[in-house]
Amino acid sequence: MPHILIVGAGQSGLQLGLNLLAAGMDVTIMSARTPEEIRGGSPTSTQCMFQPALQIERDLGLNFWEEQCPKLTAQRYNLGLPPDGYPDARQTGGEAAPPWLRTEVAPFTRAIRFTGPWEHYTQSVDQRIKMSSWLAEFENRGGTVIYQGVMTSDLDSLTALGRYDLTIVAAGKGELVGLFDRDASRSPYDRPQRALSAIYTRGMTFDPEYQDWAVSFANIAGVGEFFNMPGLTVDGDGMQPCNILLFAGFPEGPLGFHAWRDRLSPTEHLDRMVRAMREYVPWEADLAADIEVTDAHPSLIGGYTPTVRHPVGHLPSGGLVLGMGDVVVANDPITGQGANNAAHSAHIYARHIIDNADGRYDEAWMQATFDDYWNYAKHPTVFTNAMLAHEPPEHVGRILAAAQAGHDAGEPVIAARIAYGYTTPSDLGWMLDPDETNKYLAEVAPEFATPAPATP
Repeated sequence: MPHILIVGAGQSGLQLGLNLLAAGMDVTIMSARTPEEIRGGSPTSTQCMFQPALQIERDLGLNFWEEQCPKLTAQRYNLGLPPDGYPDARQTGGEAAPPWLRTEVAPFTRAIRFTGPWEHYTQSVDQRIKMSSWLAEFENRGGTVIYQGVMTSDLDSLTALGRYDLTIVAAGKGELVGLFDRDASRSPYDRPQRALSAIYTRGMTFDPEYQDWAVSFANIAGVGEFFNMPGLTVDGDGMQPCNILLFAGFPEGPLGFHAWRDRLSPTEHLDRMVRAMREYVPWEADLAADIEVTDAHPSLIGGYTPTVRHPVGHLPSGGLVLGMGDVVVANDPITGQGANNAAHSAHIYARHIIDNADGRYDEAWMQATFDDYWNYAKHPTVFTNAMLAHEPPEHVGRILAAAQAGHDAGEPVIAARIAYGYTTPSDLGWMLDPDETNKYLAEVAPEFATPAPATP
């Protein structure tokens, strides 16, 4: 029976550990924090789990909060104009409005808005709840947990002892990430593309138009993005519904890193978020009259560079370690793929480990295991990197305009396919390639199938 060491107690590490335990393997997890420390600390993410990832958890018997957590049935897309509108380029020499965009609305009101229904609901469980519970469950099911932070020297010593047949690094932050070289061919960015500011809140009301749970997403021209996502979070020893609010600002824009760099108390952070909502997404601020923070540690700020890394790390003594989850594929959070990528990574790795239980976990096997995962992860990675552009490309703009037209006509076919793509990123190729966009629009919305002629 193989002996497996997993460093990291997040979505991918704990899911993999619990999966391998169920298969009868000997598994040890190293965690820098106890369940109590995880639950009582600050949030580490703004996760949104789509149907395929939720099904993986169901199949493993890990969907402990499915009935308590809000069930999100749709994603609502909004696009606001820049603060000064779009000038007439012929008169000012400035940037003209894209031909597909309605410009008769006021700045920072919605020039485009539509709802994309999901066939199956999505959910967002605060990882403080999930990881603290999963870690305790891992021990209850017979797994071994070592509570300590891990440096490269520690990992080198552990592998040199020869106790473990396979060591997996699933801790996406800290020194150990440096064991895995950046894959420049798959990593177009060398610095963070968004300044992230998130807070867990309660007291948000429903949009009067929509009395159901949904993710609300706004692309704010010249500023970045805003997300309002219902979820389930901590409430002392219990749980409570919440709304997770996130601004993802262009680093050089009004909500860049400078907007959040001072140390804020939870209430100060919330006040600043609400002020930004009033200015940039006023339709969301209208729902926040009675908003308050959920707990003593409700917020997180930061940003990181979207990166793909080579999956095999070489330790000083010659040992090999395999990277997993956001150690090897780290996407920007604006498309909500991170926790889903982690779930799929653990699911694919588990299959390869179990299928090879009597074999050797050598470097060739490690690379092949990652390559199988990359066949999935390349789709959300390419999509997320494309979405980091400051303004949608012309063909994507026509998709958005066509989605609104269909929504207004009561036929949300395009909006539903966009929503489906978030849950199944391999279906997003039609949005990323202008020719494929035209082919699809020619079938479902011919009036949007070719670029609008340039203004003479």
